[in-house]
Amino acid sequence: MRVVVTGLVATYPVGGVAWDYLQYALGFHALGCDVFYLEDTGRWVYDPAAQTFTSDVSRGARYLADALGALAPPLGRAWAVRAADGRHHGADAAAVERRCAEADLFLNVSGACWLREPYQAARVKAYLDTDPCYSQAKLAAVDAGTADGDVRFSADLIRRHDVFFTLGEHVGAPDCAIPTGGLTWHPTRQPIALDCWPVDPPPAGAPFTTVMSWKIEPTPPVVGGRAYGGKDVEFERFLALPAHAEVPLEVALSGAAPRARLAAAGWRVVEGHAVSATPADYRRYILGSRGEWSVAKNAYVATRSGWFSTRSAAYLACGRPVVVQDTGWPAHVPPGPGVQPFATVEEAAAALAAVAAEYPRAREHARAVAVEHFDAKRVCARLLADAGL
Repeated sequence: MRVVVTGLVATYPVGGVAWDYLQYALGFHALGCDVFYLEDTGRWVYDPAAQTFTSDVSRGARYLADALGALAPPLGRAWAVRAADGRHHGADAAAVERRCAEADLFLNVSGACWLREPYQAARVKAYLDTDPCYSQAKLAAVDAGTADGDVRFSADLIRRHDVFFTLGEHVGAPDCAIPTGGLTWHPTRQPIALDCWPVDPPPAGAPFTTVMSWKIEPTPPVVGGRAYGGKDVEFERFLALPAHAEVPLEVALSGAAPRARLAAAGWRVVEGHAVSATPADYRRYILGSRGEWSVAKNAYVATRSGWFSTRSAAYLACGRPVVVQDTGWPAHVPPGPGVQPFATVEEAAAALAAVAAEYPRAREHARAVAVEHFDAKRVCARLLADAGL
């Protein structure tokens, strides 16, 4: 089976993003597939050092090559990045066209890749929605006649695929507010390459942590006349949690955020890029944590999307219990000692206390959930089956 996986690793060269996309490549590779990674957004890329965007993709391409080579040496040369000016890094244009023409599956993760004519030669073109509500809101805006040119372009790109997947496992359920846009959305979840995540015990006194950007989306998704927000909206509701919790809470923040206000409320605040610059840094930070506490984007929570974080799944793989906001995910990933949902400050504090009270059992359960529900080989095998391959 030949698979082309797309992503945003060179576009946003930071550790968490690298894990988000490369674990798809690792999962298919572990199944014995011939895997090629392609990145072609048609846009400039982010430079973490300068904290701005640039047309120079060379640093991001090197970052991608190093990350792929470290995680799976056979994939170290099976990649290409097409810069906004049309120049290729890694494999050249002819090799990319050949890979796509021979592909059984072109998996457009996050819809990150332009669906250029040569890419459309793949046998099955699959759109994988990693941002439930945001993708579907674009389709709804076009249907309502309120979309601008950029939104119409994105919606057209979505519809030109053959099959559609979403990390919003609750999309289509009666209590989910996300419209389907007339498409069949197959539920899927984040693949976790379990061998990459050791189950070492945390250091003494380790806090519960998370890694996040305070606010990144410039335009909120609008569905049915309601605008939905990001993580900042939900985090504000839990600002006072440290005063109710008996365990230390730490947040690794990137971008503009009210750091002083968070610290005054009792949160430990560290710089996100400092702890997640590379995939190894990101993994090291998770392993240095006692577990994770985190909110989700307001768009995921308020719509009952069923979304579950790739980051949280990585904590689970390391045997780190997670206390994460209820988006509807308990209907799909059963809660237990090491995987606890919350909707209020009181529920969050109680869940943290429950994890602390039976921590060894919670750790064991956390890893078991990762194995049962997020194993990359299982997730990728189901993607192939649901794509009709």
